[in-house]
Amino acid sequence: MNALIFYLVYPILWLISKLPFRAIYVFSDAVFVLIYHIFGFRRKVVRSNLKLCFPEKSIAELKSIEVKFYHHLCDIFLEMIKTLDLKPEDLKKRFIITNPEAIKEIDHSGKSAIIMCAHYASYEWITAIKTYDADLKAFGIYKKIKNPYFDNMVKKIRTRFNTDIIDKNEATKTMLRNKVNHIGGYYGMVADQSPKAAKITYWGNFMGQETPMFVGSEIMAKRLDFSVYYFQINKVKRGVYQAELIQLAEKPKSIENFKITDQYFELVEAQIRKAPEFYFWIHKRWKHKKEDFQ
Repeated sequence: MNALIFYLVYPILWLISKLPFRAIYVFSDAVFVLIYHIFGFRRKVVRSNLKLCFPEKSIAELKSIEVKFYHHLCDIFLEMIKTLDLKPEDLKKRFIITNPEAIKEIDHSGKSAIIMCAHYASYEWITAIKTYDADLKAFGIYKKIKNPYFDNMVKKIRTRFNTDIIDKNEATKTMLRNKVNHIGGYYGMVADQSPKAAKITYWGNFMGQETPMFVGSEIMAKRLDFSVYYFQINKVKRGVYQAELIQLAEKPKSIENFKITDQYFELVEAQIRKAPEFYFWIHKRWKHKKEDFQ
């Protein structure tokens, strides 16, 4: 069944990838009507998250954010599909790193770096870092898709620009092995997801809520003495993003526990409050309540 679904859908996705960007966004507007107005895809989750995080906003304001978010959601999905046919030089024009000198600083530092990302703007195009002549290897930590055929397709997309993909369950072993073998790298981690209940070790404040924090990035940085950066990505317009590498820690072992994590979430929250429509609101980010763990 997995193969049948894939081989029915893939030709459509391949054809979409061949469209020019102008046509991609016309198609995105049509997909928006389907998933928002007709199917109402995870609309209850989105509304619940927005009400929780912006209690001061009116119903009309929340609705405006909601609609803009679904338009953005359709855009980034189709941009990911377009990546199947995107040339490195075209990606570099659309994903602009505003301080490329930070890449060279990491290259020349003699140590690897953990690049903390968020489900904000175009996290799918963070592999553009290798189009900026980065010397170190680039690794993306990801969660496998249940359908192995679509999983292979996503891996193909995410490795098109000389980035290796590591299953999240293999990340620790791979990072340790690379450290022992003196293989330097950039390790991209989307770090704003909700940890599993059994793995919650730290609660912080995020969007005005007591929130369980994913602390794996900080733990690995301290354990392996990797520097830590936040990849702050902003959407300029459809299909164009600007990103800045912001250093959070050069010597993470010297920093108090969870301070790196707190600083990361403060930066993510600042972006969300400035332009909330570009955050990934379909996640059940606040499904765990601290009182349930006491």
